[in-house]
Amino acid sequence: MITLHDLDEAIAACQGELNPKANTALKLAAFLTIKREMFGESPNPQPQSAKGYSFAPEPQEPELQETSDFLRKISGMDRARVFEVMDELMSVLQATNPRLYAGVMRKFGE
Repeated sequence: MITLHDLDEAIAACQGELNPKANTALKLAAFLTIKREMFGESPNPQPQSAKGYSFAPEPQEPELQETSDFLRKISGMDRARVFEVMDELMSVLQATNPRLYAGVMRKFGE
């Protein structure tokens, strides 16, 4: 299992590179996304609105909180295109860090 410490080390390594390349940016984006998804970024959850129990839940698209460059960039983009890019990123991650890739895949299996 990926630990917060592992992710923080990987993020620090990417941020510490003197001459980062595109691959470094891809890895950093992946590490930051995984960290946010696995460990959250806000200790205070959003308050839930009060609704009566007799109402059926409304299907909603989850709203993205545009808290990173990545989320600002994909905001409003076609989902198919976003998943194409994420699939490419996961392929790079699988080749460069199989342990982290396996942890991400386990997260989707939960």
